[in-house]
Amino acid sequence: MKTNIFKTYSFLLTVGIIMLAGCTKDFKEINTNPVAYGPSSFDPNYTFTTAQLTYTGSTDFAYDTWRGNLIYSSTMMQGFSTVMSYWAGDKYLLNEGYTSAYWGTSTVGAYIEQVRPIVDVVEFSRGNAKYNNIYQVARIWKALIFERITDLYGDAPYSEAGQGYYKAILTPKYDKQQAIYADLLKEVDEATNAINLSGDKVTGDVIFKGDLQKWQRFGNSLMLRLAMRLVKVDETTAKAYAAKAIGKTMLDNSDNAILTHDVVGGRVTQNRNNQILLGDGGPENYYVKWSKTFIDQLKGTADPRLAKVAVTKLYLSEGSKDQNPGFDANPAVQKGMPNGKDLSGVAATDIRQDATFTTFPDYSSPNPGMLKRNGATYILTYGQTELLLAEAAQKWGIGGTAASHYNNGVKAAITCLDAYDATLSIPAASADAYLLANAYNPAIGLQQINTQYWVLSNTMMDFYETWCNWRRSGFPNLTPVVFSGNATNGTIPRRFPYPVSEAAINGVNYKAASAAVTGGDNLTGRVWWDK
Repeated sequence: MKTNIFKTYSFLLTVGIIMLAGCTKDFKEINTNPVAYGPSSFDPNYTFTTAQLTYTGSTDFAYDTWRGNLIYSSTMMQGFSTVMSYWAGDKYLLNEGYTSAYWGTSTVGAYIEQVRPIVDVVEFSRGNAKYNNIYQVARIWKALIFERITDLYGDAPYSEAGQGYYKAILTPKYDKQQAIYADLLKEVDEATNAINLSGDKVTGDVIFKGDLQKWQRFGNSLMLRLAMRLVKVDETTAKAYAAKAIGKTMLDNSDNAILTHDVVGGRVTQNRNNQILLGDGGPENYYVKWSKTFIDQLKGTADPRLAKVAVTKLYLSEGSKDQNPGFDANPAVQKGMPNGKDLSGVAATDIRQDATFTTFPDYSSPNPGMLKRNGATYILTYGQTELLLAEAAQKWGIGGTAASHYNNGVKAAITCLDAYDATLSIPAASADAYLLANAYNPAIGLQQINTQYWVLSNTMMDFYETWCNWRRSGFPNLTPVVFSGNATNGTIPRRFPYPVSEAAINGVNYKAASAAVTGGDNLTGRVWWDK
C-alpha cells in the first residue's frame, strides 16, 4: 500500500480539480505548471474529493459496487432478486472474485482508491493549523471508510493501512475489529468536537459543500451508528457513545449525506449502482427486480413508497435497454420476484416454472427516476439516524421516546426519495397517514424499527448497510432461500471471506487473521460484533 502524497491521482484527481475550479487563487499555476505542484502548493481538499467519489464506487467499471453491493448484499437481504446465475449472492454461492472486490487488488478497490487518499489527507493535514477543519472532516470520512471494510470482512489492516509512504509499512497488520471500532468511535468523537466553525474552509467537499455544521451533525450521526453496531458485544460502550450523540445528530432530511453524480467525466462520476442497473455490464436492466419479500412488505402495510420506487413493464424485451415510457407504477400491480430462482430448467429453481410466473416485465423494477446516471447516492440519512435513536430509547430509555424517534425516522424515510428525482416526492400527509395505520408498538418495537431500517436502506440502495444492520439486529426475519450447491448450508451469509490474493501480498498477517475468524474464513464466519 505504498503511496506518495505528492503524486497526482491521475484521472480521479483531475476530476476533483475540475469540480473545484476556482477554489484556490493558485489553481491556474498548479493546473498548468506541474513543477508548482509540491509540498508548498499541495491542497488536501483535492484528494479529499477523490476519497469521497471513490467511496461511492471504484474506477474499474464499478466492480466493487456491482459485486459487493448489488450481486451479494442486495440479494442476500432480499431487496433485489435475479435469475442471472452469476449473481452468486442470490443463491448463497461463493465467488471469491466477487466477495473480494470491495477489498480490492493492487490497483483498485477500497484500500487503493479510498484508504490511500484519505490517509494522505489525514497525514498531510495533521498538526497543520491551516488545515484544521479538513483534517477533522477527513478523520470522520476515514472512519466511514473503515467502518464498511471491517463490517464486511472483520479484522482488517487499519492502524498501519496506507502507511507505505509515511512509515514504509508494506505488509500492514490486521487489527482486531474490537480495536478498530474502539478507535473509530474515539476518532469520530474527537474530530467532530474539534471542528472550528470559524476556521479554514473545506473546499473539496462534494457532500456538504463545506458546511461545517452539517459535518458536525454527520459526525455525531455516524458515531451513533458505530455505537449501535456494538449492542450485542459491548452494550456499555454502545450506550455511552449513543448518549454522547443525543441532541447533536441530523435535524431533518436537508442534513442527509448524499452525493449527486454527473456524467461529464465518464464512468468515475456516474452513479455506480445505476450504471449497472441500466445494463452497462449485462442484462441486469431486464433481469434484476425488486424481491418478493420487499414488495410484499410494502404492499402489506400500504406503504406510499410502493407507488414511487417500483414499476412494472419498464423493459419489454430481453436485450433492449430502451425504457418503456408507458411503464406501470400502479401499486396494485407491483409484483416482486422470488429469490433463489434461475433459468436452469430445473423445476425446483427455474422461475418460469414457478406458480406465480407470467412474464419478466410483470415483475417490479426500480422506478426509472431512481436509475439516472447523474442520480443520487445516499450515504447516511436523518431517517436512519432517527430509527437508531428510537432503538436507543427503547433499549435504554435515553434521548426521548422511542415512538417519537420512530415516527420521525419513518416519516423522513418516506419523504426523502425526491433526492433521486422530483417525481418520487411523497407528501408529508401520506407519511402521517401511514404512521397512523402502522403505529409504533413497544411490544414489538425493535422489530418495527429495524424492519423500517431495512426498507429505508433498500430504497437508498445502500445494501451494504441493509446487510450490516440485519446481522446486528436480526430483523426483519428473512426466510433463507433453498438452492442446490449453496456454500452456507442454506443459511444467509454473515461476512465476506478475505481475498485469497492476500496470501501472496501479506501472507503472515493474512494467515493469522483468517485462522482467527469465528466460524472460519468463509461466508458463514462472523465478524466480532455479530454474535
